[in-house]
Amino acid sequence: MFQTIEELVHIANRQQISISEVMIRTEMETTGRSREEIFSKMAGNLDVMEQAVQRGINEDIKSRSGLSGGDARLLQHYLDSGRSLSGSVLLDAVSKAMATNEVNAAMGIICATPTAGSAGVVPGVLFGLRQKLNPSRKQMVDFLFTAGAFGFVVANNASISGAAGGCQAEVGSATGMAAAAAVELAGGTPEQSAHAMAIALGNMLGLICDPVAGLVEVPCVKRNAIGASSAIVAADMALAGIKSLIPCDEVIEAMYRVGRMMPVALRETALGGLADTKTGRALKKKIFGSDAHASVTEGQ
Repeated sequence: MFQTIEELVHIANRQQISISEVMIRTEMETTGRSREEIFSKMAGNLDVMEQAVQRGINEDIKSRSGLSGGDARLLQHYLDSGRSLSGSVLLDAVSKAMATNEVNAAMGIICATPTAGSAGVVPGVLFGLRQKLNPSRKQMVDFLFTAGAFGFVVANNASISGAAGGCQAEVGSATGMAAAAAVELAGGTPEQSAHAMAIALGNMLGLICDPVAGLVEVPCVKRNAIGASSAIVAADMALAGIKSLIPCDEVIEAMYRVGRMMPVALRETALGGLADTKTGRALKKKIFGSDAHASVTEGQ
C-alpha cells in the first residue's frame, strides 16, 4: 500500500514492477478481488472512454444549453487538412479530450477521470497516442491503472474537487495523471512518470473553476483540451530526462494549499472568472432567464 508518490515509485523500483502493476496489486490487496476481476472492471472503463471519444468525433453532439458541441469534429477536420501547427499526435489528443467532454455536456456516458468535468484529459491522451505507440489492449488498460495510481495519491493527500480546490484540482490532476501514464506507455521509468506528473501539475497551479452559467461546459471543455496537450508535453520533457526540481508530493501539497487560499468565487460557484464576465452573465440569463439565481454547478 502506498500513500505518496515517493512510496509508489519506491515500491515499483524495489519490486522491479511497473506503476500500473503496483496499482493492480494494491487493488487486489484492499478489495480482495482477483486480478481478473480488477482488470475486467478497468477494461470496461476503457470501453466507455472509447465509445465517448468515438461519439464525440463522429456524431453531431450538442449540449441542451447550446454552449458546447461540435468543436472536437472541427479540430479533426482541421487536422485532416494538413495545415495544423501543433502536429497530428498533439491535436488528435486534444480533439479526443474535447470529444469526451462534449459527450458529457450532452448527458452522454463518460468515465470520470478523476471527475466528470475533467474526464477528457486521460482518454484524450491515451487515444491520441494510440496510433503512434500502437499499444496492446492490455497496455491501454495498464495506462488507466497508472493514471489511477497518481490520482489515488492526489485524492487522498489533496483534492480532486473544483468546489474545494479550483480547476487545478480537476483538470490539473487529470493532466498530471495522463502525463505520468503516458511516460509508462512510452517505456519510461517510474521516476520519469513522477517527474511528468510534477511538471504537469506544477504548471496548472492556481487554475480557477469558473463555469459559465454553472454548467460544466465553458471553459471546461477547452480546459480539458489544453490539459491533454500539456500532459503530452510534460511526458516528453520527462522522457527527455528533464526533472521537476520540486518533488511530486510537494507539488501536490502546494496544489492543496493554493486551493485552500482560493476565494469561494473562484471555486465552482460561477461567481467569478469567466462566469462573471459580461458575456458569461448574458449567457446565464439566456439559458436560465432573468430570475436565475447564482447557479449551482452540475456534477463535476
